[in-house]
Amino acid sequence: MAHVASVETAKARPMTGEERKVIFASSLGTVFEWYDFYLYGSLAVYIGATFFSQYPETTRNIFALLAFAAGFLVRPFGALVFGRLGDLVGRKYTFLVTILIMGISTFLVGILPGAASIGIAAPILLLVLRMLQGLALGGEYGGAATYVAEHAPQGRRGYYTSWIQCTATLGLFLSLVVILLVQFAVGREDFAVWGWRIPFLLSFVLLGVSVWIRLKMNESPAFKKMKEEGKGSKAPLTEAFGQWRNAKIALLALFGAVVGQAVVWYTGQFYALFFLQNILKVDGQSANIMVAVALLLGTGFFVLFGWLSDRIGRKPIIMAGLLLAMFTYFPLFKGLTQAGNPALAEAQQTMRATVTADPADCTFQFNPTGTAKFTTSCDIATAFLTRNSVPYDVVNGPAGVPATVTIGGDVTNSYNASSPEAKASAVSFEKQLNLALQSHGYPLKRTAARVPESKLDAFVAANPELNLDAAAIRAAGGTTVPTDRLIADKLLTADEAAGATEATVYTVENGGAFTMFADAARVNWVAIIAILTILVIYVTMVYGPIAALLVELFPTRIRYTGMSLPYHIGNGWFGGLLPATAFAMSAAKGDIYYGLWYPIVFAALTLVIGVFFLPETKDRDIHTD
Repeated sequence: MAHVASVETAKARPMTGEERKVIFASSLGTVFEWYDFYLYGSLAVYIGATFFSQYPETTRNIFALLAFAAGFLVRPFGALVFGRLGDLVGRKYTFLVTILIMGISTFLVGILPGAASIGIAAPILLLVLRMLQGLALGGEYGGAATYVAEHAPQGRRGYYTSWIQCTATLGLFLSLVVILLVQFAVGREDFAVWGWRIPFLLSFVLLGVSVWIRLKMNESPAFKKMKEEGKGSKAPLTEAFGQWRNAKIALLALFGAVVGQAVVWYTGQFYALFFLQNILKVDGQSANIMVAVALLLGTGFFVLFGWLSDRIGRKPIIMAGLLLAMFTYFPLFKGLTQAGNPALAEAQQTMRATVTADPADCTFQFNPTGTAKFTTSCDIATAFLTRNSVPYDVVNGPAGVPATVTIGGDVTNSYNASSPEAKASAVSFEKQLNLALQSHGYPLKRTAARVPESKLDAFVAANPELNLDAAAIRAAGGTTVPTDRLIADKLLTADEAAGATEATVYTVENGGAFTMFADAARVNWVAIIAILTILVIYVTMVYGPIAALLVELFPTRIRYTGMSLPYHIGNGWFGGLLPATAFAMSAAKGDIYYGLWYPIVFAALTLVIGVFFLPETKDRDIHTD
């Protein structure tokens, strides 16, 4: 009865000044660290263009996402290194080391030359810095959650640690706000070229603030008590994972809680942003604002569900979040398409392409690294359709005959990349398909074309649909450009330049490459923000109570190590690989929603294991083990 009374008293009393200081200091430093880490994800498009510029856009996007994921892959190793240090030396000084590594690595990304300057060394160095960030973050979260939980009174750990749970979202929110401010300040064009580096450079200021904050923090009372009593572990790694009684807790924490939390977290915040920008083609600045507003609206739910978990338990809230995500992801993301790119949604409902091909020419194009080459006529056809989010069916055609693509009544012949005419065939194939898609309502537009004088007549003849008049174009005047610039831009070859130093170039509006776009006038901001807010609320349900649950699962002597590894395996591997894997799955299947099966399957796995095997921990006393 005395224990129950003390818990109720703790729940009723207000937070003390010292407790507020602990939460503020831990949370603020962690916000800055998450800001550093998530800048990369928010700026993946610009980073891909700078460090992977030698690849096509689709491959570039996958490489940029995989480099982002590399930081997550090494997080479990950071958990092992810094978790052990935290259990041996203390929570406070481990904090200090991790923030230094994170801040310096982020600053260096901001000054790292691109592939155009230093070649292959640029992506290699970028990868090294991402891995250092991942190592630092691997030691950060477990320390912050443990530190706050060990300061919290019995019966209020869910509420206290929920403030730490806000930090990842607030870090993402801060990164989006800084990015938007810099974009407004320097303009979109300059931001794409060099302005994206400024948010990385600003991290040096945040590093100084974080170090100052962490130097003022005291060690946690539970750790000091354990040290004074001589009960600390001499080998935290061996005790946490080499002894079955503790190792099985780590496995249960991983598959019964963290894996599902991770895929819901990254779907609701990162993949949603990537989906808006790269699949629906919503303007990047607009997409960032929408996500930032949704984060602002939803962040308070972390604290709400943390507080509620102190009353009804951690499990019911986490499992309910998983269940809701599983059954609503498909309709929610389809709703994003209808609100973000209505023309695309309408075209997908009214039009479906048919690829008629020799079955032997069609392969499963799961290509997460972007390095595989698909050269058959069937693969070329289906790859083009997936890049443009066109739904399609494949039907069997005669053996040995190149594939055809039928859109409405328009039939386009595909080609084999190994044929001598492949280069010319590619231009004709893509143009015919784009014109067919455009005529059937697909949201495609053409950029302006730059045409040298020597190629103007051929260009006019090759584009009869534009109804061009070469004489009128010449009469309107062109621009004189050095031929070496035209050769660099691949508008002329060295032979075509024929020793000339200058050439006249004409700009033909709507005569260039086809690109998908989202009509800004038809983007439904209210609907998108509402859907994104629902996705964020799912995140708060699975993430808000999980820090308290993980802390309560492990004894003090190995708590930092024990909780950090499953947390970072779940979030670093299962969560961090989600954007690249889901994107590659959708591209391979020809369905922009197919990648959602990744989070749904893992959320279902966690739901089953969590419901039947994960214990409820809210009433455990973590100071008595």
